[in-house]
Amino acid sequence: MTKFKIKSGDTVKVIAGDHKGSEGKVLKVLKDKNKAIVEGVNMVKKHTKPSAQNPQGGIVEKEASLHLSNLSLLTANGDTTRIGYRMDGDTKVRFSKKSNEVI
Repeated sequence: MTKFKIKSGDTVKVIAGDHKGSEGKVLKVLKDKNKAIVEGVNMVKKHTKPSAQNPQGGIVEKEASLHLSNLSLLTANGDTTRIGYRMDGDTKVRFSKKSNEVI
């Protein structure tokens, strides 16, 4: 199983593709597909049949997944950065390679 450097809850920027430059919070990481769903990015229209939860049916806009290689983590001041790991006492922490701050 591969280890992903981006986790749900992280703020990321899209660095490649149709939505390049967009920023948002990661809602979910799809580990089996190496993809992530980012809030407000890559919106698609999905046609839904009427159901118990949605008796009207119709067209729903929702986020589609983006490949993890097209995402870059943002630091606290809004710069894109790569992620490294180091031991901070007894705990393993992620840190920004650009600013050296713990994420």
